Amino acid sequence: MFKELIATYSKQFLSRWVILLFDVIIVASTFGLAYLVWYSFNYFIINPHVALLQLGIVVSAYLLFFLLTGSYSGIIRHTGLLDAYRILKAVSFSFVFLVVINITIALIFGRQYIYRISFSILIIHFLLSMFFLIGSRVVIKLLFIQITRQFAKEKIAVIIYGAGSAGMLTKNALLKDRHYRYDVITYIDDNPSKVRKRIEDIPVVAHNRALSPSYIARYGVKQLIIAIQNISPEKKKKIVETGLDLHLEVKVVPAIDRWINGELSSQQLRRVKIEDLLERDVIELDSKNINRELKNKIVMVTGGAGSIGSEIVRQALNYSPKRLIIIDQAESPIYDLQFEIINTKAFQDCLHRIEFVVANVKDKFRMDYIFDIYRPDIIYHAAAYKHVPLMEQNPYEALLVNVFGTKVIADLSVKYAVEKFVMVSTDKAVNPTNIMGASKRIAEIYIQSLHNNETRFITTRFGNVLGSNGSVVPLFRKQIEAGGPVTITHKDITRFFMTIPEACNLVMEAGAMGDGADIFIFDMGQPVKIYDLATKMIQLFGFEPGDDIKIEETGLRPGEKLYEELLNDSENTLPTHHPKIKRAKVVDIGNEETNRFINELSELILDRDELKLVSKMKQIVPEFVSNNSVFEQLDKKKKA
Repeated sequence: MFKELIATYSKQFLSRWVILLFDVIIVASTFGLAYLVWYSFNYFIINPHVALLQLGIVVSAYLLFFLLTGSYSGIIRHTGLLDAYRILKAVSFSFVFLVVINITIALIFGRQYIYRISFSILIIHFLLSMFFLIGSRVVIKLLFIQITRQFAKEKIAVIIYGAGSAGMLTKNALLKDRHYRYDVITYIDDNPSKVRKRIEDIPVVAHNRALSPSYIARYGVKQLIIAIQNISPEKKKKIVETGLDLHLEVKVVPAIDRWINGELSSQQLRRVKIEDLLERDVIELDSKNINRELKNKIVMVTGGAGSIGSEIVRQALNYSPKRLIIIDQAESPIYDLQFEIINTKAFQDCLHRIEFVVANVKDKFRMDYIFDIYRPDIIYHAAAYKHVPLMEQNPYEALLVNVFGTKVIADLSVKYAVEKFVMVSTDKAVNPTNIMGASKRIAEIYIQSLHNNETRFITTRFGNVLGSNGSVVPLFRKQIEAGGPVTITHKDITRFFMTIPEACNLVMEAGAMGDGADIFIFDMGQPVKIYDLATKMIQLFGFEPGDDIKIEETGLRPGEKLYEELLNDSENTLPTHHPKIKRAKVVDIGNEETNRFINELSELILDRDELKLVSKMKQIVPEFVSNNSVFEQLDKKKKA
């Protein structure tokens, strides 16, 4: 019954007028106490008539400033520094006001006038009222936390990594949680001067001791919370992996700017995501270079509603383009992007410079009309079909969009004297084993052949992007949430990964530094084993791989290969001023031969014979060898 009463009334809050009455009672009580203290608790020498008159003056003054400062409007159970500051302000103003009144009365009516209050009593009352007004709130808050914690669902032992201000705020947020009874066992800190000390009676322990199996088992630790702001990705990864090895649920404290109303709550602590483990150090961009490239320019982004295109749009808006033209054929995604931008405060000043255009890059006449209207200076070409198995079944569409769609935009760039054309390519274009990769390689070859024109053509080549539409991470997440199994195509398959913002940062940086006919490749870090990725994701959800959620191999999909590459055997790299971007030296086929190949592909497109079409692709890209695909027969014929 008591538990039900707590559950019912803990969700209700006292009226602020009740709190005001409570404060007035404290003021009146402490004034009486101040009187007693001043007269050494000799009640009989106090004139009750004078005391009551002076009490009326004091209570009136304090009531006035309570109302003016709103010190009574806070929720007592959530009392914080701001509430204490309001009380301090109200009490201080009241004290100063009464002192001024006292001095005025003494000057006009004399020091013995009945309404004049002793300065000593005023000072004692000021101190007592301050103490009881703030102290009562703190006591009520602590009692509320303690009582509600007794009826929380479950006791959870946690370790907080970080004994700084963020760590202490995290501890306070956990203690306020009404659903779980968190027990902070220890802080971990890498600062040797903090180790073996105590913060609010909680010990600070070195990480090698606290994150040992024996320590975890002894205290029954369930969660590890990382409460370090601006932690390096490498250090975070190391802490998380240690926690996962100890079968702990690992959470992180969000950045301070994401705290609700500047305060942290336990609900804001989030599970570590797989993106956190694949994250790398922040890229230092040459913002001056990009600003010079985009400021007051007309920028066009094709595929602007896709994962890469939409991020390029967001970042380009930070560089004050004269106009930004966003083109995509997908109606719903471009509507979603439009809604997002319209409702983002940071973009309110540039909405009049943004155009959302529904169009298909394959449509030469429509695109010519758009170029003629807007006359773009810079183009980021991100429109493409990218899903390997799907394109393996639809080579006709892959070529129409990835090759001939690129050709349409590139040719119009030459026609309308666009300054720079930046194409987003893929590591699958290197030694391709599938239609998608080969189509992107042909697109690379074509735009390279145009380098003698006024327009400068740049290609950027990188690997898989985390969190993009259809990528492996969202797929694994759905499978885990559904209870498994998690499916991988092969236990040894590896991929390069990069976050969407990182990829787009580098696209813009490479675009700014390119002089023409350049292919830039990005430092993708170390390749990630997909099996390990699946294992870590299952652990991050609090499950045990194999026991709770199984990992199943389904076999390589059509066109899929075990390892991706960023360069083929005939290519090598040159450094650039940016350590994460390198310039690839590739074989130039030449404009005349490229045009002949493209014309032959155009004729085969009209015939709609997929085998002949793919055969021609293999002729244009000799390193294109199909894998696990119906088109492997063409490679056998070539060998024969």
